[in-house]
Amino acid sequence: MAVYTVHAPASYGVDVRTAPEKLVFVRDGFYVWAFVAALFWLLWHRLWLALIGYIALMIVAEIAMSAAGVGSGARLLVMAVIALLVGLEAGSLRRWKLSGRKWRQLDVVVADSEEDAERRFFERWNARTAQGSERSNISSPPPLPRASISQPGIIGLFPESGASR
Repeated sequence: MAVYTVHAPASYGVDVRTAPEKLVFVRDGFYVWAFVAALFWLLWHRLWLALIGYIALMIVAEIAMSAAGVGSGARLLVMAVIALLVGLEAGSLRRWKLSGRKWRQLDVVVADSEEDAERRFFERWNARTAQGSERSNISSPPPLPRASISQPGIIGLFPESGASR
């Protein structure tokens, strides 16, 4: 099962049922396409700052390795590790972009697919809004009376101060 975070624009109203197409579901986990083709994946998701950082990191790493006389096998390994990091952090990069655009995180949903995540989110959201309307019609119960402690001291494994052992 995957974990999805649900995001909505900050200017978006409280009722998500009016325009559900504006919500973004971001899966947490490894993104294979971000690992295989990081450059194109970053372009596709319009992660411009991450793309600039990725290109700069690749150029600096290549220049440093060629200046140090590193072999082609080690170069391939370094580039594979960078691609692995992009694949592992792709979901975090998308969430970072959304938070920079002042989107707010509405919920966290655990589901097998994005469709299941959407269904669970809207079921839970509808239950919350229905519960909120019921609570507003019912007055809160009176507070419980406080129990008074009649025996001084501590009951349990703690010894009293000044008592013999």
